[in-house]
Amino acid sequence: MEKETIDILIVDDHDLFREGVISLLESEKHIKISGEAANWNELKNMLENKCPDIILLDINLPDKSGIEIAHMLYNSNPEIRIIILSANLDEDSVFNAINAGVHGYLPKDISKVELITAINQVNDGKEYYSDAISTTIFRNYLRFAKAGRKQSKDREVQLTEREKEIIKHFAEGLSYKEIGARLNISVRTVESHKNNIFEKLELKTIVDLVKYAIRTGLSKV
Repeated sequence: MEKETIDILIVDDHDLFREGVISLLESEKHIKISGEAANWNELKNMLENKCPDIILLDINLPDKSGIEIAHMLYNSNPEIRIIILSANLDEDSVFNAINAGVHGYLPKDISKVELITAINQVNDGKEYYSDAISTTIFRNYLRFAKAGRKQSKDREVQLTEREKEIIKHFAEGLSYKEIGARLNISVRTVESHKNNIFEKLELKTIVDLVKYAIRTGLSKV
């Protein structure tokens, strides 16, 4: 039986990279590249007239980051499945992307075979994370997601209600700007709260903060 066509949009600010991905996929009869965008504004305009099955999305974009876009699409267009295709393989990027609701994460030097495999699996309702993405990172994510409330009470009571709100919003994948808008405070105030939280809880990264939120129940995964 002939495979259903998978409609794909590519979002990357490098023309040459987009052309390369199109070249890789154009011979696949069950895949249709229905559009390409270099930034959020172009993608937003496209989504007014079409709803692709999958968006191949870079993280480093000129107006909004891929993680911000993934989070917005997760809330506004949950039927669209998202695969991050990025050179950013650090723990913060991977963890924040997963938390924003993406369905796959691949490095930009992925092979054609694995890219097609990822597209097929994600289109079938599964998730796909390349071996190049550290298995340790993903295992840590799952371990902390299942850990429940293990954070000691003495640390939890040190936090103000506003600080708990800040933690919860970071765990939801919101940016500094989005948190500020949600709480009606400035981006600088958000950063100040974050720094105070880091000092109180002896944390170093946003990933640590999200793990804390999951452990203590401030975030539900």
